Formats: sequence, structure tokens, C-alpha cells
Amino acid sequence: MARTVWDSSVGKKTVMAVSGLTMLLYLVVHMIGNLKIFFGPGEFNHYAHWLRTVGEPFMHYEWTLWLVRVVLVVAVVAHAVSAYQLSRRDLRARPGGYVHRKRRASYATRTMRWGGIILGLFIVWHILDLTTGTVHSGGFQPGHPYQNVVDTFSTWYGNVVYIVAMLALGLHVRHGFWAAAQTLGVGSRTRDRALKTAANVLALLLTAGFLAVPVGVMTKVVS
Repeated sequence: MARTVWDSSVGKKTVMAVSGLTMLLYLVVHMIGNLKIFFGPGEFNHYAHWLRTVGEPFMHYEWTLWLVRVVLVVAVVAHAVSAYQLSRRDLRARPGGYVHRKRRASYATRTMRWGGIILGLFIVWHILDLTTGTVHSGGFQPGHPYQNVVDTFSTWYGNVVYIVAMLALGLHVRHGFWAAAQTLGVGSRTRDRALKTAANVLALLLTAGFLAVPVGVMTKVVS
């Protein structure tokens, strides 16, 4: 049954919707946590340490964090594979393309695929920068996330990469939230306006919340 569901377009869209909402929930929590940087290095570093001790003593040190990471990796892979296979299926069904471009398609809709690629590359860069320190500038300091964040956003390329990715995220969330609601059967004619408004507000809040950190460093509010 699982294979039958996965092989169908509806099944793949459902996987995309559920995995997308899972990542969206994480992004909301992650954004709120990021904003703690405005309360100073002590507060932000304490929060980063707390993430590794969640669930103790029942959960061992970092077990909860690794569980969250595993769930996120599964969600990202499921989302990406579903999107790729649906895209290939769509191209096989319509190899010639439309004669007239659909005017109703929003900019976010037309750029969902490129936005997904940008976000995928950004995730890799973000991990290598602030988790492993592999590509970090200024000397990565384990256990000092506040200083590491300041170092990253003290470089022009760190700001450019992050800002472009967050703008892509906003467009992705704006369309993806509404699309997920339609796939899961939540949408209707009477709810469409409310769902689209919620998608726009959520995308705006996430984009502004994430961009507040590099802007804070650039303006020396965070230093």
C-alpha cells in the first residue's frame, strides 16, 4: 500500500506537503531562537547550550538535538525527491510546454524549483559555516555561537548568501504553505483568501525575522 501511494502523484504531493510543513514548523522555532541574539552573547550562547541538553536526564546529552536533525534530514530528502520526481513526471506528460504562459501563475509559483535548489545549496553552506566551521570566516569557535554568527555577517559574502537564501525562502513558503493546504484538503473556496493571507503573513514574518540577524550585525546593533 505504501508503495502504491508513493508511486501516485497524489501520494508524492502529500509527502511534499507533510515534509514541507514539518520543515516550516522547525523554521518558526529556529527563527524565534535566532532572535535571542539581540539579548546579548550570554543569552544566545546559553540558548545554544540548552538545545543540547533538552530532555535530560531522560535523554542523553545532544540526543534530542540529533533526533530533530534526523527528522529534518528525512523531511528534506523526502521533499526534494518528491519535488524532483513530480517535476520529471510533469515534463514527460508535457514535453512541448504551453504555447501561452499562464498569467495567473505568481512569481513565487514560477520560481519554486529554483528556490528549492537555492535553499538546498544554502543548507549545505549554512551547516559548513555555523555547525562544523569548515567554511567559517574569522576562526570558528566551538561553543561560542554568538561570536560565530557575528563573524559570518561581518563579511559581505556571508550577508549576500544569507539574504538571497532568505528571500528565496519567503517566496517558497508563500506558495508552499497554500499548496500544502490544498493537497491536504484544507483549502476551499471560502478558505482560500484566509489561507493565502496566512501564507503571505507567515512568509513575511519568517523573512523579516531571519534577515533581522544579519541586519543587526551590519548596523552594529549586534556586535
